[in-house]
Amino acid sequence: MRGVTGILVLAGTPIGDIADAPPRLAEELSGADVIAAEDTRRLRRLTQALGVQPGGRIVSYFEGNEAARTPELVEALAGGARVLLVTDAGMPSVSDPGYRLVAAAVEKDIRVTAVPGPSAVLTALALSGLPVDRFCFEGFLPRKAGERLGRLREVADERRTLVYFEAPHRLDATLTAMAEVFGTGRRAAVCRELTKTYEEIKRGPLGELAAWAAEGVRGEITVVVEGAPEKGPEELDAAELVRRVRVREEAGERRKEAIAAVAVEAGVPKREVFDAVVAAKRVP
Repeated sequence: MRGVTGILVLAGTPIGDIADAPPRLAEELSGADVIAAEDTRRLRRLTQALGVQPGGRIVSYFEGNEAARTPELVEALAGGARVLLVTDAGMPSVSDPGYRLVAAAVEKDIRVTAVPGPSAVLTALALSGLPVDRFCFEGFLPRKAGERLGRLREVADERRTLVYFEAPHRLDATLTAMAEVFGTGRRAAVCRELTKTYEEIKRGPLGELAAWAAEGVRGEITVVVEGAPEKGPEELDAAELVRRVRVREEAGERRKEAIAAVAVEAGVPKREVFDAVVAAKRVP
């Protein structure tokens, strides 16, 4: 038994078409004791569109007040309240406010459940035409160019399909950076205004998509990028084999271990690496 503690309900909201709202959403909006909304004005439009009269207290819960508002909501939950969390679109806590509240509720052993709803991540992934069996969601990239490139380089060899959110005014720069890091030929899809009147899915190599985006793009954007191709054994010359062995030796590895490791990396026999190291020692 959980005593008098309440329940936190994360409710997915439409990402475009209001008709996509799950039936349970209307029930939760009318039955919650407290509704925590990312934007109370959007909440009002949502309830009007659904023909629902909220039965509980409405409070704002957005990035600017999330840390301060969380203790108040946890206190309400601890007192037995049913708290409904909704964001502007999609599932709370997925690149939206919510994580802090969920973590705080879990820490207090308060039940957390969800009303599943539309997801821009899964919708874009399914429509992209790219592999969907394995994927990872990377959220928004950093705004600064250097940090953006650094984040992309971290996943340059990621084999899974990558999904990103992006603002329309940064799409050009983001696709250009992706083409630089992943290669101009890597396949991708730009999914714009999903489920809305002007929905558009633009597919193609990153180089082509970057050129297309340079003309300017509007709307809410989700970018799906093909994972990195499987790498075969590296074709390294003798000098590079020797260099890699020396790097490992300088890091503290014994020569025998370094040679074995470099042989595995390059996909060549250990003898070939050993001979390269020996020949390099003979060079005056």
